[in-house]
Amino acid sequence: MPQLNPNPWFFIMTSLWIIFLLIMQPKSSAMYFPNPPSHKTKSTLKPLPWYWPWT
Repeated sequence: MPQLNPNPWFFIMTSLWIIFLLIMQPKSSAMYFPNPPSHKTKSTLKPLPWYWPWT
């Protein structure tokens, strides 16, 4: 069975990981969010009482 021979597949796997770690990862880390999270003041809203129409 050719699947049991790790020789070509191990090279392909390691080369893809090297490509990912050296080329793709810095490009994806350099992306920025268009709307960065902002610090908002925490304000708690007082809930309004619920008035049932049949009471």
